[in-house]
Amino acid sequence: MADVCYCIKFLLRFFVRGFIDNCILMRSNFQLLLLLCIVVINANAQNNQLPSLKIGDPAPPLRVREWIKGTPVQTLEKGKVYVVEFWATWCKPCIAAMPHLSSLARQYKDNITILGIDIMERETTTMEQIRAFVDSVGSRMDYHIAAEDSNFMAAGWLKASGEQTIPSTFVVDAVGRLAWIGHPKDLAEVLDKIVNNRWDFNHALTRREQNNRLQEFDQEAIDTLLYTYLDNPGKQDSTLLVIDQMVRNNPQLKYASLVGATTFSLLLQKDPQKAYEFGKVMLVTPTYEDPPYDHIASAIEYHSAKLNFPPKIWELGAEAYQRQIAKYPWNTATPNTYHKMAALFWRAKNKSKAIDAEQKAIELLKSNKTFSRTDLATFESQLQQYKKM
Repeated sequence: MADVCYCIKFLLRFFVRGFIDNCILMRSNFQLLLLLCIVVINANAQNNQLPSLKIGDPAPPLRVREWIKGTPVQTLEKGKVYVVEFWATWCKPCIAAMPHLSSLARQYKDNITILGIDIMERETTTMEQIRAFVDSVGSRMDYHIAAEDSNFMAAGWLKASGEQTIPSTFVVDAVGRLAWIGHPKDLAEVLDKIVNNRWDFNHALTRREQNNRLQEFDQEAIDTLLYTYLDNPGKQDSTLLVIDQMVRNNPQLKYASLVGATTFSLLLQKDPQKAYEFGKVMLVTPTYEDPPYDHIASAIEYHSAKLNFPPKIWELGAEAYQRQIAKYPWNTATPNTYHKMAALFWRAKNKSKAIDAEQKAIELLKSNKTFSRTDLATFESQLQQYKKM
């Protein structure tokens, strides 16, 4: 029951923007379902123990079913630094991170060993399919690859540390201690400090614990807000008042990913100028994770069918994409991102930037040997419209 409710809760968070505007149908039944779900989740969470594996602790042992690529690593040897990254064949963010990890593996080949451990596979996925996947990725996965044995590492590393999703990355220092736990997108900065003996264990531990607490507060706040929406569908003012009280009690929540995204979405519907001011600050304010660039852009796109925004709102959406690409080009500089950015620039009446972004989308699309001809036709048609008008 707890697992079912957790899934429902996750989906509610993911669709929070759509939920704000479309939660009138079947309201009473959904209220009951949500209330029961939250009660079960909260009761279950109170019974969960705190993570037993923390930064500074000795790294758990390796245990794999099979080494698929690279020289097998039997144990984590003292005197060497390791990156242990957990992935799965079905995990698109994991796949997106692979070229980045490969680049780091080549950059630090004399100092660090990167291990990609396949975990959490579907029951129907065979070792043959995992091997075939690794072969198909080729040089984009240029580090040691293995598949875990009997859920041993998923439990002993991921679950024990409190991590719930993949990709998740662990760095083990030369003494055998866990130096860092996080997302591979943040790994470059971490490795630079570890290799150059500038890593502060106490700071890393404190920061992780603070971020975990803020993330929990953010998620709990969204639970409350979702229930508020059910009681007041379409009433942005009352919901914003609830958020304001939450932020007074915990100022760190103001720009936190979920609360911040919800605030921005509500302000877009009520006062675009205030939404713009809030969004500009949100784009440069990291909390327990990076600023939610995707939330800003997708909220603008979501409401664009119903609302007529001033040019600065469209510019804000394009800026969100630009900042995301500038920070994580290996993950976000995709043809579709530039295509969306071009549309936002066009609606902001910035013809030259719209053309530049659409041309970049076409260039990136063509660089993929297996690109979609349908997508190419769509992008080229859009570019011609931008040039003609």
